[in-house]
Amino acid sequence: MQNGISWGALGAAISRRGVMALALAAGVSFAAPYAQAAPKTAVTIGMAVEPGGLDPTIGAQVMIGQVTWQNVFEGLTTIDKDGKVQPQLAESWDVAPDGKTYTFKLRDGVKFHNGVAFDSSVAKFTLDRARGADSVNPQKRYFTSIDTIETPDASTLVLKLKHPTGSLLYWLGWPAAVMVEPSTAAENKSNPVGTGPFTFGSWAKGVKVDLKKSADYWNKQVSVKLETASFRFINDPQGQSAALTAGDVDAFPEFGAPELVSSFEGSDKLATVIGNTELKVVAGMNNARKPFSDKKVRQALMMAVDRAMVVEGAWSGLGTPIGSHYTPNDRGYKDLTGVYPYDAEKAKALLAEAGYPDGFSFTIKAPQMAYAQRSSQILQALFAEIGVTMDIQTTEFPAKWVADVLKAADYDMTIVAHAEPMDIDIYARDPYYFNYKNPAFNEVLEKVEATADPAEQDKLYGEAQTILADDVPALFLFVMPKLGIWDKKLKGLWENEPIPSNVLTEVHWEE
Repeated sequence: MQNGISWGALGAAISRRGVMALALAAGVSFAAPYAQAAPKTAVTIGMAVEPGGLDPTIGAQVMIGQVTWQNVFEGLTTIDKDGKVQPQLAESWDVAPDGKTYTFKLRDGVKFHNGVAFDSSVAKFTLDRARGADSVNPQKRYFTSIDTIETPDASTLVLKLKHPTGSLLYWLGWPAAVMVEPSTAAENKSNPVGTGPFTFGSWAKGVKVDLKKSADYWNKQVSVKLETASFRFINDPQGQSAALTAGDVDAFPEFGAPELVSSFEGSDKLATVIGNTELKVVAGMNNARKPFSDKKVRQALMMAVDRAMVVEGAWSGLGTPIGSHYTPNDRGYKDLTGVYPYDAEKAKALLAEAGYPDGFSFTIKAPQMAYAQRSSQILQALFAEIGVTMDIQTTEFPAKWVADVLKAADYDMTIVAHAEPMDIDIYARDPYYFNYKNPAFNEVLEKVEATADPAEQDKLYGEAQTILADDVPALFLFVMPKLGIWDKKLKGLWENEPIPSNVLTEVHWEE
């Protein structure tokens, strides 16, 4: 079979009586009972975009974690399929009354895939590496609240913080916080070594990544059914559909062609599973560059956007409009789509007030992904109605987009789906590609971390959403659903996506 994967014998579908009858008719005798086919233990998962590396502690692309998080790498804590924090390599913890000291009890008997033991010294190395001056960790800001790290013994890790950090346990469960073995850290990008239920097999660039079941996985409470798993990369939506239909892939947990979803309805083989995600599609603007440095211009562009039209045209109506950088799944969510509803005439008037009665021209750097291209084309038409000309420049994602937009901030407008959960804080990062600066917004987020009261945090998150909805540092468009298409006999894949992932621990074939 393609990819060198054995799918098991098909004889299990034939009854023993039928086989016996055929054999007797041919004059064949049986000396032993007919053997049942062995259960399938291999899976091929389809992904639209290939990651640039396999180490989530040094790269921001969510595709990295979608291959290796919880499969190869694990953290002190983890995020479960319901979005809740659970213990992992740390079996328990205590938090001091002032919220500034966290004492973790680490699990005994955990080893990395190369045989090196996991202990407090390894945890300290990982966190020091993430928060160090030369750190390239994509979530480095989450580790800056750590003041000192102590290791009283091999099973105890003590984090002393500069100030209370209410989201610390949640952040420690993210892909960027997975534990890494010091001697292999430099090579994890191409040869990842972790403590997870799967070991790295091989990487055929441009084609697939293969994983193998770990023979010595520490968590004996988990029964891993798969022996092998492949992640196959197919960017073209039509190609994704063809691969599913032909059985070349068993699942596309994030199917990239919403207009083709209905074609699988009524399939005897494939199931359609629509769940929720954290994928916030936003058209980010360079707030340091004219005319986007003018709040009135940004507000006018937001009023020129018919979100319902964008959702229909870009994602076949499958999506939830948003008015701020927040999803309905998240705590303290506020529906702010009514702050600047679609109104082309008011948008024109506001542009005139800002000094652009005849509109202006600019370029959007749009990644090649279908949602980005389609959304850009609809925005282009909507902006034309208010006299604004937008040229679309397709920008290869991730490499070119990361270099030009994320790192250099050399752009007017761009469009991407931000996948990190609860990442409203990106508008407080300095530097970050939006070039948005608002001390009042930053102050609200600081208050969130200063309190451990959930109700107070929810209130503050509401305030933060409201500030962004009014300031419009980006055009807030919609949340993408999780469009999953997979074999009906394949069980254990996450239906929803509280964190971008393809967790294989519970995946198995129904016999």
